[in-house]
Amino acid sequence: MEAIICLGLVAIILGVMGLEAEGQGVLKNGFYSSSCPKAENIVRSTVDAHFNKDPTIAAALLRLHFHDCFVQGCDASILITGASAERNALPNLGLRGFEVIDDAKTQVEASCPGVVSCADILALAARDAVDLDTSYPIRIRRPSTEYLSFGVPTGRRDGSISSSSQASNLPSPLDSIDVQRQKFTAKGLNDHDLVTLVGAHTIGQTDCIFFRYRLYNFTPTGNADPTLSQASLTQLRALCPKDNNGSKRVALDKDSQLKFDASYFKNVRDGNAILESDQRLWGDSATRSIVQNYAGSIRGLLGFRFDFEFPKAMIKMSSIEVKTGTQGEIRKICSKFN
Repeated sequence: MEAIICLGLVAIILGVMGLEAEGQGVLKNGFYSSSCPKAENIVRSTVDAHFNKDPTIAAALLRLHFHDCFVQGCDASILITGASAERNALPNLGLRGFEVIDDAKTQVEASCPGVVSCADILALAARDAVDLDTSYPIRIRRPSTEYLSFGVPTGRRDGSISSSSQASNLPSPLDSIDVQRQKFTAKGLNDHDLVTLVGAHTIGQTDCIFFRYRLYNFTPTGNADPTLSQASLTQLRALCPKDNNGSKRVALDKDSQLKFDASYFKNVRDGNAILESDQRLWGDSATRSIVQNYAGSIRGLLGFRFDFEFPKAMIKMSSIEVKTGTQGEIRKICSKFN
């Protein structure tokens, strides 16, 4: 029976991988298999090295990729430096992980000059971040002890525009469900994608300033946000005093902040979500049912549901408005246009 279940898991993952590139245009798994065969291994080893020094870099890389894709598509426009560049927009000021991408790009350029885009390096790094931080079997261990990770279609090219003024429509922790839904729908993502992708908060952190308003004078009568559990309220008030500057960083998943797992959804279900936008997922019937599915305690195939759904949602998001073929460019340095 155990062997049958294992074979079933393998079949599902391989099936997902076989469908990944459908509808992605010229994006495909192994795009650089001939032109730069070591590219994905170089990115992976670079992310691994930075992760070993700072495990929180995994969440930073995921967020960096997310913010890139939601503004002008997944074209590495977030990596450009400059006073009016996208990365200097207010919602992007806390982004980290640029040095990881620059490091990977330098090594890839040394191996294959002018071949691999910064947009693809960022997409691969985000995948590797999840792969390194997961407590679920997204990877299948082979007899050789190597891992089969979920594939990311590549073939993106880098954009030639990066403007802070275009970053105003990024999702915000203050967004209602209707606003979140509107922003995701505009990018071709549905409710299932929304809830699944927000699940990346299982390894994220945020500053007190972004949720402290929920702890003090949230209601007209001066009380805290009533959707926040009493236990979380007490804990968060201790971490984020009312008169503090709000710069203290707090884990978005109080139970397993360094493991990519489904405990985040249990926090949402139990009124322990840190961000208001996250907790609002429980207040809408459509998103609540998805949260409940991920938060369930059923083991076996159903117990791994988030693990299977997140790669699919990531691949869908990483294909938003991509530039391919002769569009855009292949940057020599990720922070500068050619």
